Amino acid sequence: MLINFGIALTLMILFCPSCFLSWNGIINIIPDFLYALAITIAMSYGGNVVENYYDSRVSWIKHPVKRLLFTGVTYLSYAFVVAFIIVFIFSLLTDQIEIESIPWLLLAKISLQPMIIALIIMAIFTTRSWLMEWRKSAIEAEKLKSEKLASQYQGLKDQLNPHFLFNSLNALSNLVYEDADRSAAFIQKLSKIYRYVLDVQNEEIVELEKEVSFAKNYLELQKIRFEDSLEFKIELTNTSEVFLPPLSLQLLLENAIKHNIASQENPLFINILQKGEELWVSNTFQPKSSKDEPSKGIGLENIRLRYQHLSQKKITVTVTENEYLVQLPLLKLSS
Repeated sequence: MLINFGIALTLMILFCPSCFLSWNGIINIIPDFLYALAITIAMSYGGNVVENYYDSRVSWIKHPVKRLLFTGVTYLSYAFVVAFIIVFIFSLLTDQIEIESIPWLLLAKISLQPMIIALIIMAIFTTRSWLMEWRKSAIEAEKLKSEKLASQYQGLKDQLNPHFLFNSLNALSNLVYEDADRSAAFIQKLSKIYRYVLDVQNEEIVELEKEVSFAKNYLELQKIRFEDSLEFKIELTNTSEVFLPPLSLQLLLENAIKHNIASQENPLFINILQKGEELWVSNTFQPKSSKDEPSKGIGLENIRLRYQHLSQKKITVTVTENEYLVQLPLLKLSS
C-alpha cells in the first residue's frame, strides 16, 4: 500500500506540480489522486496474482519465452479490463459522462493510458519473479552438487577399508604357514593400524603427523613380512597445521609393495620426505610382471579424486627408470 501510495503521489507531482503549491490545488487534485491510487493498487494486485499463478505452472528457468508470453498476455489483458472498469466508474462518479450516452470508444482510449503503469509494474514483478526462481534454482543446484560430492567422497573412502583389509588378510594367510611368532606380531600391528583406519574413516583430512605415524606402523607391519627385503626412511621438517587426506599414504605404500619386487637380491626402498609444501613418497621402481599383480589403478585415482574434492591442488606422479615418485600437496585448513 505504501508503494502504491508513493506511485500515485509521484504521478500527481509529475502531471501537476503546481497543484501542490496551494491548499485549494491539493483539494482539487484529490479525485485525480484517488483515481491514480486505484489504478496502481489494481495493477500491482493483478501483477502479484498473475505471477503467483504462473510460478507453480510455468518455470522461468525451463521455459523463459513461454513464461514471458503467458505472463504478458494475461497481465496486460487484465490491466486493460480493470483500467476500463475504473475509468468508467470514475467518469460516472465525477459526472464526466452520462449513463444514457456512454462514449465507449473514448473510455477505451483513456483506458490505454494506465497501461504504461501496468507495463512498469509487470516489469517489476517479472524481474522479481525471475530473480527469485533463479536464486532458488541456484541454491538447489548447489545443494545437490554438495550432496553429490559428499556422497562421492564417502564412496571413495569406503573403498579403502575392504581394500586394505583384504590385502592384509591375504598377506597374513601366507605368513601363518611360515612363522607363528611373526604372524602374532603381524596381528598385533594390524590391530593398531586398523584402529587408526576406524578413527579417521569419517574425517576428510588428518594431521600430517598422525598420517605419517600410521604410515610408519604400516611399514613396520610389512617389515615383519618382508624383513630385509623392505627398507624405508621417513623425514619430516614441519608437521604443524598441515594435513593430508586420511589413508592416502597407506594407498601409495600398498601399491608400492604390491606392484614392485621386494627380495634379498633386490630390496624395495621407500622414502617419505617432506619438501616445502609437499610430501614426497617415492620407491625404487622395479615392477613385477603385470601377470603377477595386475593393477586396477584404484589407489592413485582415489587420491586424485579426494584432492579434487578438497582443494584446487593436484598430486604429481613422476616415473623414471629407477624411481616412482608421488608428490602430495600438504593441505591447510584455509585451502
